[in-house]
Order: sequence, then C-alpha cells, then structure tokens
Amino acid sequence: MKGPTYRSTPAPGPFTRRQFLARNAMGVGSVALAWMLKEERLLATPANVPRHPLSFDMKPKAPTLIPRARAMISLFMHGGPSHIDLFDPKPELTRRSGQDYAGEITFSFVDRASKKLMGSPWQFRKHGACGADVSELLPHFASIVDDVSVIRSMHTDINGHEPSIWYMNTGKAQPGRPALGSWLTYGLGSENQSLPAYVVLTDPGGHPVDGVRNWSNGFMPPLFQGTVVRSAEPRILNLDPPSHLQGTLQEQNLAFLARLNREHLARHPGEADLDARIASYELAARMQTAAKEALDINGESEATRKLYGLDDPITREYGTRCLIARRLVERGVRFVQLFVNGQIWDNHENIRSNLASCCRKTDQPSAALVKDLKARGLLDTTIVHWGGEIGRLPVTENHGAAEKAGRDHNGQGFTSWVAGGGFKGGMTYGETDEFGHRAVVDPVSPNDYHATLLHLFGIDHAQLRYFQNGQEQHLTDGKPSRVVKELLRHA
Repeated sequence: MKGPTYRSTPAPGPFTRRQFLARNAMGVGSVALAWMLKEERLLATPANVPRHPLSFDMKPKAPTLIPRARAMISLFMHGGPSHIDLFDPKPELTRRSGQDYAGEITFSFVDRASKKLMGSPWQFRKHGACGADVSELLPHFASIVDDVSVIRSMHTDINGHEPSIWYMNTGKAQPGRPALGSWLTYGLGSENQSLPAYVVLTDPGGHPVDGVRNWSNGFMPPLFQGTVVRSAEPRILNLDPPSHLQGTLQEQNLAFLARLNREHLARHPGEADLDARIASYELAARMQTAAKEALDINGESEATRKLYGLDDPITREYGTRCLIARRLVERGVRFVQLFVNGQIWDNHENIRSNLASCCRKTDQPSAALVKDLKARGLLDTTIVHWGGEIGRLPVTENHGAAEKAGRDHNGQGFTSWVAGGGFKGGMTYGETDEFGHRAVVDPVSPNDYHATLLHLFGIDHAQLRYFQNGQEQHLTDGKPSRVVKELLRHA
C-alpha cells in the first residue's frame, strides 16, 4: 500500500515580490487591512475602550454621586513647609533637643546632615473651640481653625521635590501626567463657558520648581491644561482687539472664522490638538468681557481689601491673587491653583528667618480666603487646600550656629489643611511619631487625598478614567485608595 505523499518545504532563498506577498499574507496583508479599516473607522474596539474620534468640551457634566463641592482653590506651597514648626507640635522633640536621634533617616544633603534633634524655636498655643495647636508664626490661620481639617499624616515616602510634587499633583511620582485640575475639568467641565475652567495664578517672582509641568494636561487633550493668569497687569495679554476691529466687524470676523474652523475640523475628525486650538480661540473671544470683569478687583470694598492684606506691602501680592481666586470661583471657574516662586518653603538653612518670612507672605491672605468664602456662602461648595509636597526633618541641617540651622526634606510625614466643600471644620486628623518624622496614625497618601477630593465632587475615583493608547488611566493610578470619610461632614 502506497503511503502518504509529503510535499517538501523549499529551501530558503531569494523571493520574487509576488512570492513574498503570497508567503506573508498574514503579515503585510494584515497591516494593509488594518490601515484601511482604521481609515474607515471600522476597527473593532474592546467594550471598555471608547470608540474614537472623541469630542472634548467644557460643558458641565453631571457627576455620578451626590456632589458636595463645585469648585476648588489650591494654595500650593512649594518646597515643603515645616510641619513641626507650624501645625504639629512635638513636646518630646523639644525636651530632647540637641540629643542624637536614634532612628533611621534618609538625608537629601548628606554633606550638611546631622542627627542632632532640633526642637521648634516657636511656641504653640491652642485656638478655637476645637482647641487646635497652632504655631505663633500663623496668627491668622489660628483664627480659622474651627473651619478647617488639619491632616497631620500626609506622606509621599519620597524625599525629592519633583517626584513628590508629581505625586501630590498628578497621582503618580513621575512626570508627564495630567494635573489634578485637568482631571477635574475633564470629569466635570465648567459652569462658566466664558472663563477658563482651570486657572493658574503664578508668582511675580517666577514659576515654581518644575515650571509649567505643574499645570500640564499630560496625555489629555490640550483643552484641559491650566490657563495662566499673569501676576501683573495686563493679567491676560492681547485680550482686547485693535480699536479698528472692535464691534460689529469683529463679530462678523469671528463668525466667519468659526465657520472655517468647523469645516476644517470636519475634514480632520479626532484631531485633539486642532479641537483644543479652536476651542481656545472661541474662549478667548468670550473672555474679552468676562475675564476683564473677573480679574478687576477695583470694585472690592475697603474692608475686603484690608482683610486680604492689600494694605500691607508684605501681603499685598499674595492677597491680591487669593482675592482673584475667590472672584473666579464665584463666577463658575472649576479649579484655581496659586503657586509661589521657586520653592520658598525649602528651608535648608536659616529657618528662623526664612520660615517666618514665608508665613508673613501667605498666612493672612490664606486665612482671609476662607473667611471671605464663608461670609459669601461659598465655603460649603468650595474646597480650599493649603500644603506642599513634603515636610521637614526633626534634626538640624548645618548644625552649629542657631542662625544658620535649617531642616532637610521629609516625605515620610507632613501636614496639609483643607476647608469647605464637605470637609469637617475643627478637625485634626492623623499623627506623626513623637519626633514628627513619620506618619504613624491614619496615614493619608496622595492617592487617598485625591480619592477624597473626587468623592466630594461627586466622582468615584475608580470610575474617572481616561484611555491613553487603549490603556485605562486614573488620577489615583489604579492603586488602593480610600476616601478618608473621617474628614467629611455628614450630608
């Protein structure tokens, strides 16, 4: 019986183009097919990934949960305010000042390091009905303690400025991700279509450390990046058209331009940069009236100006920005963030003078913002945040002369405070150890903080998703994150 016949495989060798295409039909052919399907928008998409092209806008979006907050103002204090000198008194540290610290420490600057404990040179006293302990450096904050929640157990577990800033501001300790303001405006849009949804108020002394990445849209469309309002007049450049183009002629030109832009966009659907550019042009036109009115503080009362410290050269600049922040959220802006130049709280040396200077600049305006929002009935729906990315160590840096002593970085435990928007007033939450080095009771990570913020805005942090190249992204980075309900007022 004749056995089966097998066709031998030809030996490798040079192929004609016809043979190559025939033999690689699942290679080149599949690539060509995929390209054609993509062009016709016929590619299958996993059920959990949105089909493209997507359209993005700033129209108000309904939250999935019952919201408590509608807007947020973040007073970001770059550099790492010294929690053990401001909010978190440590009697044991004071008693053992000058002794060697027995615990393990990670120093950022080993050449200037010391293990000598340094008690705070400032006195703490209890304030308010809640009896919160506050440093003598913060007399104005002491007057609002019954309206804030002090979180003494923040931690990033990272000592470097930039990674901790990224973690606090974007949910992950790496660059290139959208900032908190981008996530909020992506998820909720804006209540005012004539003003930017996400506004950044920069310091006249310059940008903060890491510059414009602090308000970057990351992998989201440019529509969601922060809009910078300058620290000096004119706060927004080129807002007014030339006199010969104002009025009816400008309206006609803008209408014609809008039609051309929409026709162009229709021929290039899914182009996020183009969509964002068109939206920015249209917003700029609407801002010509709305922004000038919102940024003009001349109509504010003398009492309000004095409340924010506008009568004092030391507090005038920061107070002006805090007042503008109130005016912006009052008009429906979703997220406003104030920055300081460089990292003024990075007090590696001469902390006695430098920390006091930082407090004189920011204490009165920060407290005034909370008082003003409360007086206008806005605090219930507006979150105010105050804090930096790290704290300071309980040991001295540049140990020796008292006037030279400072504190190195500490990402293991530090303090922030929040007010309004559903947060409890008169609350002190969490603890660091007896020296203020590490968060040991009820620690709060940046992911926990973000999950709690989103919850107050009516958003489940696990459900706020953005798909980047088919990958699901979250503000909380998909990590275990808890809503810190102990900080929240009951509905």
